[in-house]
Amino acid sequence: MMKNESKNKIWADALKQSFAKLSPRIQVKNPVMLVVYIGAILTTVLYILSFFGIRDENAGYTLTIALILWFTVLFANFAEAIAEGRGRAQANSLRSARKDVKAKKLKTAENHEDFTEVLSDTLKRGDIFIVAAGDQIPMDGEVIDGVASVDESAITGESAPVIRESGGDRSAVTGGTTVISDWLVVRVTAEAGESFLDKMIAMVEGASRKKTPNEIALQILLVTLTIIFLVVTGTLMPFSDFSSKLAETGAAVSITNIIALLVCLAPTTIGALLSSIGIAGMSRLNQANVLAMSGRAIEAAGDVDVLLLDKTGTITLGNRQASEFIPVKGVSEQELADAAQLSSIADETAEGRSIVVLAKERFGIRGRELSGLNATFTEFSAKTRISGVDFKDNQIRKGAADAVKNYVFEHGGDYPNECTEIVKTVAGKGGTPLVVAKNGKVLGVIYLKDIVKNGVKERFGDLRKMGIKTIMITGDNPMTAAAIAAEAGVDDFLAEATPEAKLGLIRDYQSKGHMVAMTGDGTNDAPALAQADVAVAMNSGTQAAKEAGNMVDLDSSPTKLIDIVRIGKQLLMTRGSLTTFSVANDVAKYFAIIPVLFFGIYPQLSRLNFMGLTSSTSAILSAIIYNALIIIALIPLALKGVKYREVSAGKLLSRNLLIYGLGGIIAPFIAIKLLDMLLTLCGIV
Repeated sequence: MMKNESKNKIWADALKQSFAKLSPRIQVKNPVMLVVYIGAILTTVLYILSFFGIRDENAGYTLTIALILWFTVLFANFAEAIAEGRGRAQANSLRSARKDVKAKKLKTAENHEDFTEVLSDTLKRGDIFIVAAGDQIPMDGEVIDGVASVDESAITGESAPVIRESGGDRSAVTGGTTVISDWLVVRVTAEAGESFLDKMIAMVEGASRKKTPNEIALQILLVTLTIIFLVVTGTLMPFSDFSSKLAETGAAVSITNIIALLVCLAPTTIGALLSSIGIAGMSRLNQANVLAMSGRAIEAAGDVDVLLLDKTGTITLGNRQASEFIPVKGVSEQELADAAQLSSIADETAEGRSIVVLAKERFGIRGRELSGLNATFTEFSAKTRISGVDFKDNQIRKGAADAVKNYVFEHGGDYPNECTEIVKTVAGKGGTPLVVAKNGKVLGVIYLKDIVKNGVKERFGDLRKMGIKTIMITGDNPMTAAAIAAEAGVDDFLAEATPEAKLGLIRDYQSKGHMVAMTGDGTNDAPALAQADVAVAMNSGTQAAKEAGNMVDLDSSPTKLIDIVRIGKQLLMTRGSLTTFSVANDVAKYFAIIPVLFFGIYPQLSRLNFMGLTSSTSAILSAIIYNALIIIALIPLALKGVKYREVSAGKLLSRNLLIYGLGGIIAPFIAIKLLDMLLTLCGIV
């Protein structure tokens, strides 16, 4: 019900905008439709002059032509307004998420109690604020302290909360989202009015869309055709006047008919729908939860053949998680799991939490309360590379293999060769081995691995079918990178990748004529994102990545590029198909109208009237009515887009010529004949 109300509201708003767009300042932006607009004004003037005895044609006929031309302009405005209306509806939805909330501005990042309440719009870049559970994040920023669950549904539409924490690639927060647990200290990265939400609102409103080079080139072609037809029709009046006097029969073609003929022959169909096609393409991308910073990027996506993906947070979940407990001989897996969980209860890292969860899932071991046991925890440090817990007479340690090995030797224990082999096996698979020891005895290894996101392998297979090569880029060593690349199903990988190496790889492919797309989420991805032809930044990523990209994926899905490519190709296909149809229309209308127009002067031309049109008046009127109706008939196709098909460019061209080319030639003949018969039957002409 709500959906229908929203749709009706868009249509009602589009109807109002159709009349608002009759302003000359707006019409001049579309040269092809400007010709129709001027024609409508001139025929209206001719109709008014008929009241003063100055008649070019029958007053009723002139009025009919004028009204049809006005309707043609309104239909073109309506097509554009409908496309823009979708963007405005989404923008209004986003605006509702933006509230002028109170922010707790901190004087220093360390003292969380010393804050001043200010309005969000007074925050400036560099200011620091704190948010707790239930608070709305007042402004875009980077988390500098704390970890919390954040509800981003107001921005992304995704109901599942996400984790935001200081450091790494999940430190960016967006104004308008809500903290649902714990707290965060955030440094503002945007000025008021320049937040990510503000940019989203501006981008989804179709009116702010800039024309792409492809679209500009097409418009130049349409303007050129219009000028040619303007010259042709402009010479018809003196030519017909001279011919009628020479043949001493018939009469010169009237100004009203000249205007109507020009509108019929000019590429008004594609001219009327061109803007709506582009805006609708951006709207479809927005519906796929991707914010496009430019229409150019959408079109470039249609030609992408190389895709670079950052591993962490893009192909993988971003944090290594415990996937297996591998005990040494003489130790049960449950015993290892129990000790691993005990050593991880106080470990708040994602890896530590995953160990606790895995032990619970495998053996039903729940976290124990150790406060009553006077337990002492050893926190992990980069220096010791080891952590653990001491309680009663027990000491449990977990950490890097060599660190635990030294710990065991220091306590008079033995480090079995079997454990060394397990560590090598885990490392060979691209995992991270954590050795667990209890009271100086090695129990086994925790296998931590990068978790590849669900469904990515299948999606990469789809990309391969589309002719897109996938390359994973990671800072991992080649062995680890190879293991993850094989599991994810990418075509190639770049290991130990530095920002310079990523940038160099993109430039290398571009120098060979490839269109390169990249997805990433980290600050270290920013240079490469800025260089790529299509740069998709993850919404979960850093502010630097978002600013470097020309698209932002609000769902942070590594394979969203498939949808982006399809929408890009669909945009180009739709524009090409409707252009083919429009040009074919013009050719057909030319052969249908011109012979009838000169019947009075050259009766011999009646042989070319194979359609049996009644008169030049009925022919012109039928053609001009068809010209207006075909625009509104094609609005749904312009908005929805031509169905995407994974076929070669040659097959696509053949299909377009067959369906839209041949269809564009046949449709006018049939429609004009039917309209001519209807007008004659009704006695209108």
